Amino acid sequence: MSTLSAARADNFYYPPEWTPDQGSLNKFQGQHPLRERARKLGEGILIIRFEMPYNIWCGGCNSMIGKGVRFNAEKKQVGNYYSTKIWSFAMKAPCCKQEIVIQTDPQNCEYVITSGAQKKVEEYDVEDAETMELTAEEEKGKLADPFYRLEHQEVDLQKKKAAEPLLVRLQRVSDARHADDYSLNKALRAQIRGHRKRVAEEEAASRKLGLGIRLLPKSEEDVAAASNVKFKTKFDKNRKDKRALIHASSIFPESSYSMSSSSKKRLELEAKRRKICAASASSLLSGGFKASSLSKTLSSASKSKRSTVSVRKM
Repeated sequence: MSTLSAARADNFYYPPEWTPDQGSLNKFQGQHPLRERARKLGEGILIIRFEMPYNIWCGGCNSMIGKGVRFNAEKKQVGNYYSTKIWSFAMKAPCCKQEIVIQTDPQNCEYVITSGAQKKVEEYDVEDAETMELTAEEEKGKLADPFYRLEHQEVDLQKKKAAEPLLVRLQRVSDARHADDYSLNKALRAQIRGHRKRVAEEEAASRKLGLGIRLLPKSEEDVAAASNVKFKTKFDKNRKDKRALIHASSIFPESSYSMSSSSKKRLELEAKRRKICAASASSLLSGGFKASSLSKTLSSASKSKRSTVSVRKM
């Protein structure tokens, strides 16, 4: 035991006040060995895990409950068939909480739905399934009659002759498939080897792209789907905004009175900028530009240096 709680859960913990003359732990603690499963034992009901014997339709919501689904069912005796007890199992459907009651049928060795559901009938054609029809229980009992057995044997011989070509063909196909075990094993191993090689190449290509997953080989459907995908660009957005602005603006030119103050200021600034650019361009072309203060200081400094050099020479 690792912990005290685990010892108590497994019923291996004996408290200090317990003595052997008090009996078992369950008797000392005043509980049944089956715990919660025996809470209705006074009414003759025991809670067990019941497994659905076949597919059924729920009577509440008409949903199918598959074979093998397990439920917490209340088990109780409802009668006897000679010396065999007939048990009833009551449970709640998981889909709509409909109460389903199933009883045992010892006479026919099967389960019978009493209420809350309906058995799903599954029929198939023997010819479509390509199987042999088994002998019914009633016919098995009649086989004790010699005359009926003789007639039954004649019918079986006729069925055998009719199904013999199909059985022979199936046997030949099976023999041809499993005649050479070495070639079958070789082909299977080659197929597995090629699959492993292809997976290794795909993983290497994914690692080169910096991906942590393996990319499957591309197909025509992937190429067609990728060609139909269009990503939005800044050009498309600008064009869309311009078209929306054009559609929203008026087709008539704006008058001087309706023009806003911001647009007037913008036009005045653009006109001044054009005038300045035109004046500077004309002065550059004519060669008459005004010297800056820096150029003036540089020229005066050069003149003073020249005068000092001439005085020293004299």
